[in-house]
Amino acid sequence: MNEILLGIVAALILGIVCWIGFRLLTRQNLSSELGRLMEDKHRTMLKDLHEGLTRQGDRLDEKLTQTSERLRSTMDERLQQISGKVGERLDEGFKKTNETFTNVMARLATIDEAQKKIDGLTSNVVSLQELLGDKRARGAFGEVQLEALVRNVLPSSAYAMQYTLSNGSRVDCVLRLPEPTGMVAVDSKFPLENYHRMFAPDVSEIERAQAQRQFKADVKKHVDDISQKYIVANETSDGAVMFLPAEAVFAEIHAYHFDIVDYAMQQRVWIVSPTTLMAVLNTARAVLKDVEMRKHMNVIKEALAKLSLDFERFDLRMKNLANHIRQAHEDAQEVHTTSRKISDKFKRIEGVDLEESEPDAMLDVKQGREESG
Repeated sequence: MNEILLGIVAALILGIVCWIGFRLLTRQNLSSELGRLMEDKHRTMLKDLHEGLTRQGDRLDEKLTQTSERLRSTMDERLQQISGKVGERLDEGFKKTNETFTNVMARLATIDEAQKKIDGLTSNVVSLQELLGDKRARGAFGEVQLEALVRNVLPSSAYAMQYTLSNGSRVDCVLRLPEPTGMVAVDSKFPLENYHRMFAPDVSEIERAQAQRQFKADVKKHVDDISQKYIVANETSDGAVMFLPAEAVFAEIHAYHFDIVDYAMQQRVWIVSPTTLMAVLNTARAVLKDVEMRKHMNVIKEALAKLSLDFERFDLRMKNLANHIRQAHEDAQEVHTTSRKISDKFKRIEGVDLEESEPDAMLDVKQGREESG
């Protein structure tokens, strides 16, 4: 019995051991199968992932390529636009630069020409200063200016230059004016030395006052010379003219030295400048024209008389023409009246013919009715 129990127990233990071994073996097989399944699944997933990544990469490459092409096209267009604008601006800038350069060169040429003129003017001013520094040169300058003024205003028969009077004195110019004025002597004087000393900046007040006194003395001496030499009885007028070629000297005398002007008038000498001499010459020309008009007054009167006769004939002929025109108008009115009367008569005649024809027609109708009845 014990042996049977031991055998049963042993069989149970053996069965348990075998079951445990079988379970263990089954678990190992399941684990290995599961591992293979997992590995296959992982491989499939990795393959799908690789393919998905490949497709995604292809799409990305395509999109990147398209984007790159669009970007490159856009960049090319922008670069062309920018290049065109830059080219236009560069051309415009070059054009403006060339214009500016041309203007600058022209202005430089103008400045150079002006500089040459300034240099020439400077040399002329220096020459003029040297010229005016000499008395003889000043005298010649005044005579030339006087002759130019007279020549531009008066006819050659109305003046004479460097005229010698009966007393042997030679005057720069004489004006041949009609009586009672007669011949007027005009002499040029240029008291410049002491005038310059009066306004020199490097002189003292004492020297300036001395120069002013000497200037007045010089002018009075010129007035006396003209009055004594160029006013000759029964040959010239009772007055003479002293011509000052400088307006500044003339203005200084008339503005600040009235005593010199009064003294000159007492000596019957009229002081003039280029401007006032022009006024005198224009007045003289007007007087000469008036004299010429008076000389030809008889001729003008005869011409006016002939013109008056011609005008009278013209007036008579105009009156005759007006009468003819009025008569023609009246004749036209009469013709129009006659024409209207004739038209009225024709209308009345036509009316009478119609009235006479209407009774005749009525009579014919009555006769026809009687015959039919």
